Amino acid sequence: MNETNSTKMITTKEAADWFAERDRFLILTHRRPDGDTVGCAGALAQGLREFGKTAYVLYNPEITPRYLRFVGDYWAPDGFDAGYIITIDTASSDLFPKNGDEYANKVSLCIDHHPSNTLYAELTCLEEARAACGEVIYDILIALSGSISAKSAEHLYAAVSTDTGCFAFANTTANSLRVASRLVEAGAPHRELNRLLFRTKTRSRMKIEGMINSGLEFYFDGQVAISTITTIMMETANAEEDDVDDIASLPGSVEGVRVGITIREIKSESDCKVSVRTSPSVDAHAISERFGGGGHQMASGFTLNKSVPEIKEALIETLKDFFPAGTPA
Repeated sequence: MNETNSTKMITTKEAADWFAERDRFLILTHRRPDGDTVGCAGALAQGLREFGKTAYVLYNPEITPRYLRFVGDYWAPDGFDAGYIITIDTASSDLFPKNGDEYANKVSLCIDHHPSNTLYAELTCLEEARAACGEVIYDILIALSGSISAKSAEHLYAAVSTDTGCFAFANTTANSLRVASRLVEAGAPHRELNRLLFRTKTRSRMKIEGMINSGLEFYFDGQVAISTITTIMMETANAEEDDVDDIASLPGSVEGVRVGITIREIKSESDCKVSVRTSPSVDAHAISERFGGGGHQMASGFTLNKSVPEIKEALIETLKDFFPAGTPA
């Protein structure tokens, strides 16, 4: 089934009932996996196994060491014959890992929280009000078995905490905090995870942050900050993918900035990945949508096959519609 918008929308309770009646699941994460997609996949696989089901996660070749602990125990063996394909935190089939392209028209159920979801699956459980997909998976597992194990709680804490910036991002809701509290009560090692995910930086990460901070460019009377991460910067800092995790939040941390944009050259491709982070007063999704991307109101992104200067020029021109009273320079 392709992206024909003919999906059937279901609730978390209906998703739990659906899982209870079926077996042999293969779970897909998205390209350049973050803590939310990985944590959700690991938690769902663990929860389904505890319920007596066979569940695996498709190996993601872009997994980083930081997130391997949350999903590494669930990789599907070669030749696994899946009965049902599940996607997690993945708004479009274009975001499948390269080894997942064969499943683009075979997705039985998509579980997501992105308003930009293209409704490509046979069934879609979409909770747009949730700050993290981890909150949706939590509801499904509770509806499925009535409780959650310490292992699943650990995975889901990683999912919810990373998508909310350790509960500091503006997308954090009361439900995010409630779910996090229940995960801690279930045994999630929150102190260890907070240190690992938010308080530990490699030397390469520190170097990259220094380069970004020294090269920040400001527009529209300081309300927009644009940072660039080039392949040369990555090589100079001897940085890996793990070292730039969630680095898109840096430009928006400057006082007075309402839109923080990170443009990153992708070494293995000729594209640039653009991440947009905004305050509640500016719609990040609306900005990215102009370039064929999307996401959430305050966090979105897109990819373009253009140079960094070309992308900056296009962004500044587009942002004039969002800051009509400001001057670009």
